[in-house]
Amino acid sequence: MERFRDYIKNDILIMDGAMGTMLQKSGKLKPGMAPEILNMEQPELLVNVHKQYIEAGANIVETNTFGANRVKLKEFGLGQKTREINQAAVRNARAAAKGNAFVSGDIGPTGKFLKPIGDLDFDESVDIYKEQAGALLEAGVDLFSIETMMDIKEIKAVMIAIRELCDLPIMAMMTFNEDYRTTLGTPPEVAAIVLEALGADVIGANCSLGPEGIYNVIKRMSRVTGLPLISEANAGMPLLKHGVTVFPASPEQMTEHMEQSLALGVRVYGGCCGTTPDHIKHIAETGFKLHHSIAYETKQDTALKLASRTEFRELLLSKDTLLIGERINPTGKKIYSEELRSGKTKYIREQAALQQKAGAHVLDVNVGTPGIDEPSMMSKAIFAVNGASTLPVSIDSSNLQAMESGLKAIDGKPLVNSVTGEEKRLIPTLKLIKKYGASAIILPVDEKGLPKTSAERVAIAKKVIGAAERMGMKKNNFVVDALTLTISAEPHGGEETLKTIRAVSDQLGLPCVMGLSNISFGLPARSVLNSHFLSMAMSQGAGLAIVNVLDEDMKKAFVSASLLLGRDENAKQFLTVFSGQDRTPAPVKADDGDIFAKLQNAVIKGDEEGITGMVEEALSHGYEPLVISNKGLVPGMDVVGQLFKTGKFFLPQVMLSAETMKKAFTRIKKEIKKQQKGTKKILMATVEGDIHDIGKNIVITLLENNGFEVIDLGKNVSTEEIVQQAKEKRVDLIGLSALMTTTMTEMNSVVKAVKQNGLGIPIAIGGAVVTPEYAKEIGAELYAKDAMAAVERIKNFFGVQ
Repeated sequence: MERFRDYIKNDILIMDGAMGTMLQKSGKLKPGMAPEILNMEQPELLVNVHKQYIEAGANIVETNTFGANRVKLKEFGLGQKTREINQAAVRNARAAAKGNAFVSGDIGPTGKFLKPIGDLDFDESVDIYKEQAGALLEAGVDLFSIETMMDIKEIKAVMIAIRELCDLPIMAMMTFNEDYRTTLGTPPEVAAIVLEALGADVIGANCSLGPEGIYNVIKRMSRVTGLPLISEANAGMPLLKHGVTVFPASPEQMTEHMEQSLALGVRVYGGCCGTTPDHIKHIAETGFKLHHSIAYETKQDTALKLASRTEFRELLLSKDTLLIGERINPTGKKIYSEELRSGKTKYIREQAALQQKAGAHVLDVNVGTPGIDEPSMMSKAIFAVNGASTLPVSIDSSNLQAMESGLKAIDGKPLVNSVTGEEKRLIPTLKLIKKYGASAIILPVDEKGLPKTSAERVAIAKKVIGAAERMGMKKNNFVVDALTLTISAEPHGGEETLKTIRAVSDQLGLPCVMGLSNISFGLPARSVLNSHFLSMAMSQGAGLAIVNVLDEDMKKAFVSASLLLGRDENAKQFLTVFSGQDRTPAPVKADDGDIFAKLQNAVIKGDEEGITGMVEEALSHGYEPLVISNKGLVPGMDVVGQLFKTGKFFLPQVMLSAETMKKAFTRIKKEIKKQQKGTKKILMATVEGDIHDIGKNIVITLLENNGFEVIDLGKNVSTEEIVQQAKEKRVDLIGLSALMTTTMTEMNSVVKAVKQNGLGIPIAIGGAVVTPEYAKEIGAELYAKDAMAAVERIKNFFGVQ
């Protein structure tokens, strides 16, 4: 364990190449077979593959366990053999390594989305991975490698599972599309911030992209982290030649960006799909020549970093001030309190969107209301905020169970509000913050109560920082609450707050946060007092302020102070606010009489709670079900599609809108009865040998929500079954999905079989490895690169509006 960590400080390690590529070449991996079962059935084959990579120069070999979690193995009827398969894989790798290479336990995704996008519970996900990691650990791996993850929440579950078992090194990798975001919208910077916070030893990217693409991802990661990096590119982007999948990159092409990558901090270099021992040999030879000439620099990182799934914020001491929107807090808000008691989230979603539009950088989420299940409601509130906003979140609760519930639900790296100096709460709170990779506000209070002087506040903050550092946490993950006291009761409270900001900065090197509205409590003209105090605090170096961002005085004070303190380059923010340029496009205007505009907005915003009531309202006005659909629901989904195309929406928002639309259609279908005789019928299937169906399921949801009847045959479906069902069901179109290059050729088989049987049914194809060129080559009528494009192409094909 320590040998690995020492090694990557000053040297590079070479990872092995593709296991699947080698197994396919051997002829032992048959269509529809789980590669992992070969660990038990053909151990000598696996030992030989590992040996070839070690002889080529690899000093890390990964176990053949990428899909060896019980969810994936269950697809092949092997779920009950999870432990045996993982342990056999470790034995094979160890037999080949013989102490000459590190053995890394390889862990990949389950193929299921976590809640609220999918139906997999976070705790269940942790349990699934804990079972696999436990088996690998027991068999004697030296470290773990987590690969090809596209959901930041799923990789969090894996890392938590491993850390609950041991402290072995973790190499954590995500996979990115050509737009340099994961399928769920996470950019490289967010991935790096979250993975470092969760305790990864090495972070990076693998699969999906060739050497240049992976280099660009690594370059962006290096801007926000000082951790060692790992690069595992495919051997180029796959091509289909004469019915065979080919990865075109030569061994020499795999190292074209190696010198720049090493200079950025790459310490582990390997290969993913399509790479062979020849590729790894050239990588090893080139790497060992280059690394001696690279001047490695240790990056000193002092910035506080927060992230949502899709965005991140950095806070440098005395150089930035971030505004935390305070509106999602039930104190003094009767409507919100009542909504919390009924389990609703309309207010939360509305306030999240409004505060982001008004300029908030972080959103505070507090659900503390008497008479509710706070842990359950916190989880629900975080889901709602994540769906309505792209901003990082501050989890505001003194209830440790609610805090943990929020930490499980969060998509990125949150701020926890707060940890105190009270002995009974200090360590339990810090443990949660560390486990879930969060930052935190230090509230400088202890058993003695609220300290009045800055010296006392700094002393308590030092105590908390000391405890955190002894637990292995970094100081720059904390900010200190300067304690804003009400000046009507404490005339010198404001002055002491400003002293605290300066003292914390000078003595601890940390930024302060303030609950700004406390200063004016009980006084008139609160907005004026609050906004002036914000300017004063910013001038003293305040890093964050919890404010009402909807207050125009506050907004003007913030941009004015930012300009005067030299933080607003070219007066961009100032001019935007004061020249009337902050007029962002409003949603479809909806008054009480425009029910169709209401429906459109509900779909766009993902208002699952309110959509059914709006459909009922439209029906009560006498509108026909299909009119409601065509004038209210479908146009809303069209807007979502455009937002997705332009990168303003990502898959989580699309799925939320789709689920909202589905709820509306569920109600409408009760009224339609026999009106759907002319509905187009589509058969959907993942081809034989392929057990991936996430993309297909998204397409199905969207198609159904656009009025199509869909027959889902599932995954790993034979050509014969597809043709037979297409005949029997008399479908209008067949939709095929494949994620792997080894299975996409089955699409050609289906196209040929449909033609040979004279069915005359058009075929649409899609999937991560499928290209428009391949669709043209095999004669498929339609191709789509993603779910939204698939629906649009199919609608256009049938002339459906």
